Amino acid sequence: MATRVAYPGREGAHSAAACDRLFPNDPELVPLPNFSAVADAVAGGEVDFGVLPIESSLAGPVAETHDLLYDSPLSIVAQTVIPIHHCLVGVANVPLEQIRVVHSRPIALDQCRLFLASIPWATAVANATTVGAAQEIAAKGDPSEVAIASERAAHSLGLEVLAYDVGDHPEAFTRFVSLATYTRLDCNGEDWRLAFSFVTDHRPGALFRALEPFYRHSIDLVELVSRPIPHKPWRYRFDAVLAGFPLDPVVSETLEEMCTLTRELRVFGSYPAHDGTVE
Repeated sequence: MATRVAYPGREGAHSAAACDRLFPNDPELVPLPNFSAVADAVAGGEVDFGVLPIESSLAGPVAETHDLLYDSPLSIVAQTVIPIHHCLVGVANVPLEQIRVVHSRPIALDQCRLFLASIPWATAVANATTVGAAQEIAAKGDPSEVAIASERAAHSLGLEVLAYDVGDHPEAFTRFVSLATYTRLDCNGEDWRLAFSFVTDHRPGALFRALEPFYRHSIDLVELVSRPIPHKPWRYRFDAVLAGFPLDPVVSETLEEMCTLTRELRVFGSYPAHDGTVE
């Protein structure tokens, strides 16, 4: 039976391209309408893995993915990084002056600010995914409504590419992660990453005390993100990634010490540092 892998969007989505990198052995790809549907499908056993974006080299962490990891039983088991090229696509190759609506995912709109500023007469409209935006304009068939999406999405939907590389920066990358209901512990000497989340006491110096063991044990924190805690206004958790394997003595000792210095500590990922594939 083929491995079933869910991703948000449909054929042509950047997440679909990430699936190709993470699962090169012809998996059964399952497109779903949004991020939470992917997480629910993995948690419910409907698919074996889910693939979601977690970090943009331009916009930073993808908050929705971080929050889904915190609220679900899922764990990161692999990651990959793909270049992102934003294209302006539409049902017909019309002049920019005729465009009145531009659809895309909020993060894509944010990465194309300069282009959008150059067409101030057009209204930007948010969609759940870039490929969903392309699908919407394809269904409407109105040449004055366009989308910012990938060239792959345009080709899959029979759309015209009106302009290539409309992003503000020529080199943009997105990190995607593969999610499963188990935690990997098969390091075999590879360069490894451990993702976790913690909550400190709400008092001066609490964050410093929680992080001090990493300095003392020379463990590199490669990412640290603060996220608000729902139903607790102005209280925050910290999502982090360290360079190391959870069963390494220095790492496990540091995490044990951290448990005594925080109100909560959760692990939600153990995976190779390099672009990996999942069997």
